[in-house]
Amino acid sequence: MAEEQRSQYRDRDIGVEMRESFMDYAMSIIVSRALPDVRDGLKPVHRRILFAMSELGMAPDKPYKKSARIVGEVIGKYHPHGDSAVYESMVRMAQDFSLRYMMVDGHGNFGSIDGDSAAAMRYTEARLSKIAMEMLRDINKETIDFNPNYDGEEHEPAVLPARYPNLLVNGNTGIAVGMATNIPPHNLTEVIDGTQALIRDPDLTPNDLMEYIKGPDFPTSGFILGREGIRQAYNTGRGSVTMRARAEIEEVNGKARIIVHELPYQVIKARLVEKIAELVRDKKIDGITDLRDESDRNGMRVVIELRRDVTPTVVLNNLYKHTQMQSTFGINMLAIVNKEPRTLNLRDVLHHYIQHQVEVIRRRTEFELKKAEARAHILEGLRVALDHLDEVIALIRSSQTAEEAREGLITRFGLSHDQAQAILEMRLQRLTGLERDRIEQEYNELVQKIAEYKAILADEGLVRDIIHDELQEIKERFGDERRTEITASDSEIMDEDLIPRDEVVITMSHSGYIKRLPVSTYRNQRRGGRGIMGMGTKEDDFVENLFVSNTHHFLLFFTNKGRVFRLKAYEIPDLSRTARGTPIINLIQIEQGETIQAVIPVESFEPNKFLFFATRKGIVKKTPLDDYSNIRKVGLIAISLREDDDLIGVKLTDGDREIIMGTSEGMSIRFSEQDVRSMGRSATGVKGIQLDDKDKVIDMDVVQPEETVLIVTTKGYGKRTPLSEYRIQTRGGKGIKTLNVTDKNGEIVSLKVVNNDEDLMIMTSSGTLIRTSMSGINTMGRITQGVKLINIREDDFVATVARAPKNEDEDDLETDDEGVVSEDSAGETEA
Repeated sequence: MAEEQRSQYRDRDIGVEMRESFMDYAMSIIVSRALPDVRDGLKPVHRRILFAMSELGMAPDKPYKKSARIVGEVIGKYHPHGDSAVYESMVRMAQDFSLRYMMVDGHGNFGSIDGDSAAAMRYTEARLSKIAMEMLRDINKETIDFNPNYDGEEHEPAVLPARYPNLLVNGNTGIAVGMATNIPPHNLTEVIDGTQALIRDPDLTPNDLMEYIKGPDFPTSGFILGREGIRQAYNTGRGSVTMRARAEIEEVNGKARIIVHELPYQVIKARLVEKIAELVRDKKIDGITDLRDESDRNGMRVVIELRRDVTPTVVLNNLYKHTQMQSTFGINMLAIVNKEPRTLNLRDVLHHYIQHQVEVIRRRTEFELKKAEARAHILEGLRVALDHLDEVIALIRSSQTAEEAREGLITRFGLSHDQAQAILEMRLQRLTGLERDRIEQEYNELVQKIAEYKAILADEGLVRDIIHDELQEIKERFGDERRTEITASDSEIMDEDLIPRDEVVITMSHSGYIKRLPVSTYRNQRRGGRGIMGMGTKEDDFVENLFVSNTHHFLLFFTNKGRVFRLKAYEIPDLSRTARGTPIINLIQIEQGETIQAVIPVESFEPNKFLFFATRKGIVKKTPLDDYSNIRKVGLIAISLREDDDLIGVKLTDGDREIIMGTSEGMSIRFSEQDVRSMGRSATGVKGIQLDDKDKVIDMDVVQPEETVLIVTTKGYGKRTPLSEYRIQTRGGKGIKTLNVTDKNGEIVSLKVVNNDEDLMIMTSSGTLIRTSMSGINTMGRITQGVKLINIREDDFVATVARAPKNEDEDDLETDDEGVVSEDSAGETEA
């Protein structure tokens, strides 16, 4: 007995058993539950729901029926799983924010975009939508295969006829074992246009099809940023698109507010509002004063009230960055093809759909042909009977039984069994003349149809024409406009998008400490004022450079060694007014002994712009700006310098300007920029001015029409001189005198071309800064020594000078008889 029992078992390696069993389970999940079929775009549960509703007669023109009845039908006959899984799948098919084209027409509470769940299935009702009927059309014409259900008592469709490419139109999402699919919905009109184009030209590539199918079209509308992710997904089957909410900025009673009308796909509105409130509470987003949801049945409307002092675009960009107002959709076009999971590109999806439709049309035509031939066969028998009516009647009357009459007809007239039976069952009214004409007409029509059916089956081109025409019919019935707008921008939200576009002052000390401050930090003072402390320095340091820029501009840092580095202005630390700053070596990789000599704010690298260079030894060079568009983190050679020479200035020009240069000993030269030919980035340059042995170039500027030349000396003296006193000379000459240099006024420290509509900012070596209107500085001749612009101590001197936008809020400060502001009225006060 024991031996007999042992013979019923066999040894099996448990590892092999587990591996094979798990693979069987995994393939069952992949093929039979989690992934859609490429032909109809449906998972088995969705297909079974639609088929069950069709079998229950729940057409769009029929009354709604309880959802519980549908779920019971699906579970009992086709889908032996939980009722919640079936109901949730049906609910999603009835949500206008989940499916681009709803397959189920729901009646009752089927959930909301706020994340509310649907009512219980005993409360809701449903029926098929009109477009869902196109998925089932011709299902009873042997167009698809039927398989036995789970218990073998019923049959269910292996795939639906699917008269439009549902896999793309409504998309699908599923997680299987070791793989997942995530296909976005698309616009029906675009998808059909693309399918028709591929029918006409089977050699189209995914890029060619993108002329018709622009990209995903989500039911919740919104934006898609850029086309690169779409292009990648359509070519490879995998990609990622960035979705963004549709929001606008309104101004009401002087206050701005953000109105959100549309959300990215699959974003729950209520959770989004909660997230925004949480960010405001945690002070991660500043400037929001009120948040409310004003959505109703007419549409979505989330209102975000803002403070008066904030920049609305900055707040909006922060919302994009920190909330689901901007999110990504990872496209993975994985579907079942011939019972195997495959990643498909756009052309593959449409190609397999077209092949499915070719099969559907062929099988439908074969069905119609068999039906027509069967009917024509019957009509041929009826025609024989009508042609021999008296003889047929006599034969029937003389027969004892129906079988005898049938056999007699078959023998006498050569009819088939079916034809003889049809004659016996023919009603007497068919013997009238009108009915005889109808039989003849019907027979002729059937002969014509049979010829057409056979022609279709013999020519695949005709089959494709039928697919093309039927798709056109569906497009005309159900096609609509695209909801999701695809924008040209494909950039992510960068840090600079979260920073207001403000004018800032950037200061840098002789030792290389840099910081930025708002222009409004500095008060406007009269000529000769003592100014305020603009930067804290140590005793052995002083402020050497001051620049006015915009937070969003590029800053090109040119060093005395002829190298260039690049930063965005917002990357410069924003510190307090009296702070020393951050060492520039922490921001760019300059070498020991290398100092920054010029900073050029650049909004964009235009090819028709130039950088004009000047060195301490009077060498000049002109190079196209776009030569500097790609600057590595380690820097780039901007100009090749000769031995013992340094770069002292760089200006941005258009190539047709005039240049003026000044030396420390009071000489200057004005020449046309066209005298200097455009050179490569690493060129040395040509002579701009001839210098005496002890002289050196201290500044260079671009001539502006109807402006004046500003000269400032180390001891705080300065003046403005009309440009007309500086004649145009040839590049390379000694130039002419621009200031009478004496021990009283000191050497020239700055030469700039200025106008009355700007302010002058002067900073001394001790860090004291003054801001004064340019119009308050006297205009004098070239050879004069100027007047005092700023009171400085004996151990102090002017370190740097810069222009700034005019400040309209000028303080009324008292001045003495010489026009110099007294210490009592303009001391080192707070801004």
